[in-house]
Amino acid sequence: MDRSTEIREFLRTRRARITPEQAGLPPHPGARRVPGLRREEVAQLAGVSVDYYVRLERGRTQGVSETVLDAVARALHLDDAERAHLFDLAQPSTARRRSKRPLTPQRVNPTVYRALDALTVPAMVMGRRMDVLAANRLGYSIFADFEALPRRDRNFARYVFLDEAAHALYADWEKAASECVATLHLYAGRHTDDPELTELIGELSLHSDTFRRMWADHDVLAHATGTKHLVHPLVGELTLDYVTLAVEGDPDQSLVILTPEPASPSAEALGILASWNGTPTTASHARGEAQKPAR
Repeated sequence: MDRSTEIREFLRTRRARITPEQAGLPPHPGARRVPGLRREEVAQLAGVSVDYYVRLERGRTQGVSETVLDAVARALHLDDAERAHLFDLAQPSTARRRSKRPLTPQRVNPTVYRALDALTVPAMVMGRRMDVLAANRLGYSIFADFEALPRRDRNFARYVFLDEAAHALYADWEKAASECVATLHLYAGRHTDDPELTELIGELSLHSDTFRRMWADHDVLAHATGTKHLVHPLVGELTLDYVTLAVEGDPDQSLVILTPEPASPSAEALGILASWNGTPTTASHARGEAQKPAR
């Protein structure tokens, strides 16, 4: 992945979605040749020269300051996730540069495995590129038995786009897919030089027209909480709220926990599913695997 291309396309798609009226500019007489804001209008709103903004949108970010990036983020009405993505891509001179060392295999801490053991609701540990590093029995029962797959294929994005079961599971698959792509884009801003990410994007682009279309939108999303509406093949409709918790020691690893409303039909259905698949409080990873690297 090329960082300059990512910056160009991200800024282009962000300004294309904002009208002059939304930005507080007077309407421009006559027809507009581009959707949304022009480059010179973004420059005006950000308080920088047109040449400076054009160079920024072309990916020439050497020496760019946080002040300028903040001004551009305000001009384009970026939310918190989008602003963070812009900073990741531009890497302002006043920010700490990320290490260029190769990414090491991710490991799930034994304490996190014990947390999975203790939970009686679906839970999984997500890593880089939306890799599924671990889950408890209910987590695998809701989505897929990632543990049975080759390590390379234990990836939630591959599941959502390439597994027909995922299309049937989500009540609104298009929404779930777009959120998946937006999450991947956010990760890509931090790790544009990750070869496994490049391979994943290439594979999904090759096999899914929807992924290619959504990836070109350059949307980003950091969702800490939300709700999933599912249609499980065994127990039917499930409405599960989720929370995403950071795992200390690894910024690219998180614990995702899904819970039903107490005493709801979803809680009853989840209880039935738990009774069918065995003890729900036993993580499907053996403790002896806790020290093995997960990529």
